[in-house]
Amino acid sequence: MPPVPIKAICESRDCVGESIVWDERNESLLWVDIVGKRIHRLQLATGKHEQWATPDFVTALGLREDGGAIVSFTKSICLWDFDEYFESFDEIEPDRPGNRINECLVAPDGSYWVGTMQNNIAADGTPQDMDANTGAYYRVDSSGRVTQLTEATFGITNTMIWTADGRFLTADTLANEIYAFAYDDTAEKLGVRSLFASGPERGLPDGSCMDTEGYLWNCRVAGGACLARFAPDGALDRIVELPCSSPTSCTFGGPDLRTLFVTSARFGMSPEHLSQHPHEGNVWALDLGIQGRLSHRFR
Repeated sequence: MPPVPIKAICESRDCVGESIVWDERNESLLWVDIVGKRIHRLQLATGKHEQWATPDFVTALGLREDGGAIVSFTKSICLWDFDEYFESFDEIEPDRPGNRINECLVAPDGSYWVGTMQNNIAADGTPQDMDANTGAYYRVDSSGRVTQLTEATFGITNTMIWTADGRFLTADTLANEIYAFAYDDTAEKLGVRSLFASGPERGLPDGSCMDTEGYLWNCRVAGGACLARFAPDGALDRIVELPCSSPTSCTFGGPDLRTLFVTSARFGMSPEHLSQHPHEGNVWALDLGIQGRLSHRFR
């Protein structure tokens, strides 16, 4: 296939850029820098770039139906209205001090799904070794009720996709695998797990989004420097090269939802590498000629 047009739309140089979403009401992108403890908003039409400092490592966010956002920190979930105040809403795994929240996304039914992992970030923001698979998935509804959906067996929870045929797709980054679960938004647990895709041997799976053809676009972190597109049956459809070593999350956006936006990270990279590759941690825009889907909103 011909080269895909790619450009940096924000030179944010995030330590760990993550959780990018398209806000169609305000024609803007929202994303977080986990280790940098900040939230970004970029208005595409004007180029206006806003940043908010956060009181803790900020791991993910989602849009709310009432116009605000729902934001995840190391352990807590807060409601936020694009100001300096974060209203406490819920806490996840208070009995597991060695874990933290990682991947989060709003589900089709308007609930907020949360993935956890053993904490790999030290208090000073430097990398911290992991030695256990203790991550699990949870569902948080509008009343704040928390339901544990899986056993605590994941290394690093990443990717949340709900398919039209009733599957929930998610990755374990450390295993380099993407799984499929039977999904029913009335169930207290996810169904039987099956393997959706293994590999490719280009980095490891991080965040994903889905296009209108039902194909999954997966960021290949940890040196993968690419996106992998998987067919609905899990077959690898294509690889799209990226100008960053560790792409982390992606979303379709723009007026026609035909631009794929990708965050990236510079976490753990050497000063020598960063001096030669100062673009690590930026946000990228790809013109794929393929349409995506809108993000769901928390109700």
